[in-house]
Amino acid sequence: MDILKAVILAIIEGITEYLPVSSTGHMIIASSFFGIAQEDFTKLFTIVIQLGTILSVVVLYFKRFFQSVDFYFKLLVAFLPAVFFGLLLSDFIDSLLENPITVAVSLVIGGFILLKVDDWFGNSENTDISYGTAFKIGLFQCLAMIPGVSRSGASIVGGMTQKLSRTAAAEFSFFLALPTMMGATLKKSYDYYAAGFTLTSEQVNLLIIGNVVGFIVALFAIKTFIGYLSKHGFKIFGYYRIVVGIALLIIHYFISPLTVL
Repeated sequence: MDILKAVILAIIEGITEYLPVSSTGHMIIASSFFGIAQEDFTKLFTIVIQLGTILSVVVLYFKRFFQSVDFYFKLLVAFLPAVFFGLLLSDFIDSLLENPITVAVSLVIGGFILLKVDDWFGNSENTDISYGTAFKIGLFQCLAMIPGVSRSGASIVGGMTQKLSRTAAAEFSFFLALPTMMGATLKKSYDYYAAGFTLTSEQVNLLIIGNVVGFIVALFAIKTFIGYLSKHGFKIFGYYRIVVGIALLIIHYFISPLTVL
């Protein structure tokens, strides 16, 4: 991986992490296009640069992080299902990452859901999140362990099924990203070192660059997404997912078989 590829991947991560389009799916597609998807450092890089996007949420919602202790407990409750299923299904999840069709099909199915989610759950103005609601959102977030589903999309839809407004569901999804992505980063880093790998000075620099770029891009992505979502809903993201998913299927079956992680 060189600097240009690191910057491009970080831009993709910053844009897609908080949009309901699947950052994992897009990172798999991009790294496969670059021919670096199978490199162990690439797998680490795509996870660790999430720290930069995490920081963007902290900066944008700084005051909200000190609203109450109750808020942190709700995040913890929502985070627990990801811990349980992440550890339980680790090998199965890794096997899904090796299948490009999983990403494509998940993008299409998720796209059709986003086309209808506003009609199903889009009229609520409720912003109150109970512990039960937090836990159910956490369960929905676990669906994103399937590549192409979208962590933010699954948790936002989960919030809307619990009668939260679009904005409230999206913002809680952003907050929930902190413990979720921090946990994923720590686990991936541990696995990397446990496998006997060490980082070179060049790789450390790439990680720093990736985090900085991801942070800056995510700042704009989050603000733009919230503004758009409150006015227009999810349909544009649904159409986008369907087009990308179908394009991947066409490429795989009619042009050249896709190979990913």
